[in-house]
Amino acid sequence: MEAPAVELIGVSRRYEGVTALHAIDLAVPRGQFMVLLGPSGSGKTTILSIIGGFVEPTSGVVRIGGADVTGLPPARRPTATVFQDYALFPHMSVAGNVGFGLRMRGVGAAERRACAAAMLELVGLASFGNRRVHALSGGQQQRVALARALAVEPAVLLLDEPLGALDLALRRQMQDELKAIQRRLGTTFVHVTHDQEEAMSIADQICLLNHGRIEDLGPPERVYLRPASLFAATFMGESNIIEGRVAAAAGREVLAETPLGRLPLPGGGAPGETVRLSLRPERIIPGPAEAGDCVSLGEGVVV
Repeated sequence: MEAPAVELIGVSRRYEGVTALHAIDLAVPRGQFMVLLGPSGSGKTTILSIIGGFVEPTSGVVRIGGADVTGLPPARRPTATVFQDYALFPHMSVAGNVGFGLRMRGVGAAERRACAAAMLELVGLASFGNRRVHALSGGQQQRVALARALAVEPAVLLLDEPLGALDLALRRQMQDELKAIQRRLGTTFVHVTHDQEEAMSIADQICLLNHGRIEDLGPPERVYLRPASLFAATFMGESNIIEGRVAAAAGREVLAETPLGRLPLPGGGAPGETVRLSLRPERIIPGPAEAGDCVSLGEGVVV
């Protein structure tokens, strides 16, 4: 059985009495686009930093491609990172920036130039190799940072909110481009964001975090339509939360008694159990009703 691209086993991180991660277990399959999603302080950037070797876990094991890399520094891990501020070198040309990682690994000049040209073509900047970084737009700089990270052929590419500084239109364009590049190369991507829409549009799997714990993990559609927790239901877009109590089953269908009447309960439950139902606005469909279907909201006066 093939080992996951990334595996965290019981990984925790504490800072002076504050626990940022609570014994996280997470496996990222090879070739997948995993998005770490959550609000500020949820632990998503801490996980990314631990995978990259920038932060040492307080406890637990980090494996990449089945190999234990827990104690290895970033330079000895088969990863590359794209940061939000891009961290490009202003004194170098675009091609020089893209080839920098290869230069540090002792790759010859001719091979570096060829690889830089190929990566720039991949990100749509084939004619930009001789330009300086300051002459590029924010979106172009983001592409250069991506090309530089991919040039070293990492087993896992780590992206720390790389689209956060871009305007909305450009951010959506870059989301499509990131996904297309990931599919073309087959490289495992681990991407941090707090943007639910961004996560839904690019992820193969979403890992939703809150207060250092995993609230939900799965494909975007499942996380949105069948959230695993109340937090997941309210964080992943608009949702109406309706409290109810499990009524007797009607055949194979389990119903919940709510202020809106009896509603189907896909997850099931024991009779009498208190439950919360998440109802997405787009799932509400007006339809014909009988007089008996009306819900009394109290006394009223016709004026």
